[in-house]
Amino acid sequence: MADMHRVEGVPRGSAHEEAAAPDGACVDGSRIGGACADGARIDGARIEGACADGSRIDGTCIDGTALAEVVEFTSGLIRIDTANRGGGDCRERPAAEYAAERLAGAGLEPVLLERTPGRTNVVARIEGTDPSAPALLVHGHLDVVPAEAADWSVDPFSGEVRDGVVWGRGAVDMKNMDAMVLAVVRAWARHGVRPRRDVVIAYTADEEDSAVDGSGFLADEHPHLFEGCTEGLSESGAFTVHPRPGQALYPIAAGERGTAWLKLTAHGTAGHGSKPNRANAVSRLAAAVARIGEYDWPVRLTDTVTACITELAALQGLTVDPRAPGTDLDGLLGKLGPAAALVEATVRNSSNPTMLSAGYKLNVIPGRATAYVDGRTVPGGEAEFADTLNRLTGPDVHWEFQHREVALQAPVDGRTYGILRESVEHFDPDGHVVPFCMAGGTDAKQFSRLGITGYGYSPLKLPPGFDYWSLFHGVDERVPVDALHFGVRVLDRALRAL
Repeated sequence: MADMHRVEGVPRGSAHEEAAAPDGACVDGSRIGGACADGARIDGARIEGACADGSRIDGTCIDGTALAEVVEFTSGLIRIDTANRGGGDCRERPAAEYAAERLAGAGLEPVLLERTPGRTNVVARIEGTDPSAPALLVHGHLDVVPAEAADWSVDPFSGEVRDGVVWGRGAVDMKNMDAMVLAVVRAWARHGVRPRRDVVIAYTADEEDSAVDGSGFLADEHPHLFEGCTEGLSESGAFTVHPRPGQALYPIAAGERGTAWLKLTAHGTAGHGSKPNRANAVSRLAAAVARIGEYDWPVRLTDTVTACITELAALQGLTVDPRAPGTDLDGLLGKLGPAAALVEATVRNSSNPTMLSAGYKLNVIPGRATAYVDGRTVPGGEAEFADTLNRLTGPDVHWEFQHREVALQAPVDGRTYGILRESVEHFDPDGHVVPFCMAGGTDAKQFSRLGITGYGYSPLKLPPGFDYWSLFHGVDERVPVDALHFGVRVLDRALRAL
């Protein structure tokens, strides 16, 4: 059984009592899920008034304390080294305790859970004002990928704040979002705000490896903690992309390609390297790997990717139907310019050979050779992927899944996506929100086992020239303070309106 226990030695009571204002109601008695904003309409629902104590910054209940805390918490979490080197070599517990103490300070009762000692997860629930409404999951992972200090211009685990920027591993993936959630929840406690829906906060271990000690463990062993959750928000969405001067896009993730990591094995006849060998395992494997690497996967457009292409084209003054017969999709993507990077990797399945292993001596033909392939599948493309691999590997090479996770897709024409979009555009009226499908995957895959539909939504307003993608797992990872401030405001608005 997992080590499941509540946080000890952290203050309780006072913050909870402060949060006991009347159902998060605004001062004028109006209430949209406990939301207090500036009168904007979201799907016909009016959000009015100020927060319970009358405070307001940009139409939200985010105050100066929240703006300071999001920076403090981002820096503080970065300073806790949670590098995940794979194979179980990681310890998230200090970061989990850091987060739990701050949740407890907001009157919540966080629970710490472990499948493996030191690989700690945190879950807490905020009670909403509408018991009939489905719950919402907001989750972030605590682990990060390793960092080689010699390659960085700062200590990657310093959390240094310099020139309006927070530096360190996890600044964009994803301790920034972890900190934003903490800052928002604590602001709600100070101002007596409660959301309409129950909000379940989950901080997970092991996302950067297999998730078996994190979201997989929570979904499989503790599903009751997520009772009622139908939708989830997490990383990799609502950040600024500047494809051309004067244009700011905010892609919200409404899908993920599936994971299909493969192991290929070829068997043959071992023998001397000087003699002919028609059953050479290395030759058989090499031929299969070449076929897989060179295969041109056909276009398979999902609803999310189709919507993304259509909206990107409209911003260029083009009216298109990407699914129309005879459409030259590659030519169309060329017309989108740099913005095409949002969809290029997700219009089809993919298979990239990554590792080869065979033999033990140059003049000995081995009887066995292995290779590994990073495969990804679009939603609905799993059967085609398997059939194609059967054909490409041929009769002499066996393939199997080394790791497999489902592809995901979320609606982009409903209330939830509309609120997520409005919340970003409220704080950046010149920005354009578009849906997109992630080429890789997140913990949303594991939580989907519980029937939770996931969106990537960790809002950041980034300046032109700030290359978010290159900093993701990259050297000198960092996030502007202003981007964190934008994020807490947007997240606060969205969570209270959902």
